Amino acid sequence: MNKPKVAVIGTGGTIASIGKTPLDILDYGANKTMIPVDEIIAMFPIVHEVAEVVPVPYRAIPSPSVGFAEWRDLVLKIDELAQDPDLDGIVVTHGTASLEETAYALHLTVKADIPVVVVGSQRPSSALSTDAGFNLLNGIRTAGSPDAKGMGVMTLLNDEIQCAREVTKTSTYRMQTFRSPDFGCLGHADGDAVAFYRKPLRKHAPDTEFDIRTIDGMPRVDIVYAYAGSDGTAARAFLEAGAEGIVSAGFAPGFCGPGDEAVLCEAVKKGVTVVQSTRAGSGRTFKSTKLAENGFLVADNLNPQKARILLSLALSVTKDPAEIERIFRTY
Repeated sequence: MNKPKVAVIGTGGTIASIGKTPLDILDYGANKTMIPVDEIIAMFPIVHEVAEVVPVPYRAIPSPSVGFAEWRDLVLKIDELAQDPDLDGIVVTHGTASLEETAYALHLTVKADIPVVVVGSQRPSSALSTDAGFNLLNGIRTAGSPDAKGMGVMTLLNDEIQCAREVTKTSTYRMQTFRSPDFGCLGHADGDAVAFYRKPLRKHAPDTEFDIRTIDGMPRVDIVYAYAGSDGTAARAFLEAGAEGIVSAGFAPGFCGPGDEAVLCEAVKKGVTVVQSTRAGSGRTFKSTKLAENGFLVADNLNPQKARILLSLALSVTKDPAEIERIFRTY
């Protein structure tokens, strides 16, 4: 049987990092060494047994430094790679700190009809017990699987295939950190097979209304985090900085503190879109009477960092609250 052809785009992160010793699994960033994607692949040559692997250099950068410019570059690179009719899938290696955000941004903006799997690792490739090799191998297997078609953008760590919309990092160091709290994973990359058990129902790439390929930037959207005694200082600062949208990471099941609420209500009156999410980590935010009276929209079950991405994309195509509300129901 012919092996699938899979391109691997390297963007840096822990999976590209080299520590000082095999036991350097925490402070490896101090070594200031990230290797390009072809060298990562060379460290784990077994990947060539499961696919024809095509390394695609990008830039080795820490994932907290990844944002709109990098997402646009990746969408354009995926467009370019997808011109190859023999290519079966694409893997993006990425740092885990913001991996879920890049995956979701791509889930909403990729225009090429090809499986995309974002992978990372909790331990650097140089570590004695690194998860980098297995995550890379299984990401390649997943991207090359015929069953991955039509699934949108996925993540693969710890043998678990997750939907980009739902997955989030839940632990600082543990291998099982990436979870989809409400609904669980899409499937598993096991030793004998890549097995899927469900499909994402919300609309996703490539059939979305968002196109970031030709724009220079995104509307500014910030996140206001609720805590006991929060007094609106952060919200006021974001408005002064020019925020066009604010996501309220509120108390569960979905409301902000009194000090924040007054500022956010004023923001709505000035034309700023406010979306209510929660800091709880899972569960839907419903449109209560109070939220409706305040003019706040709801994030459904998106966590604050993903609601921010969707709101910014929504504001790039419309300022109409009813349309933005539809977008949150759709994606």
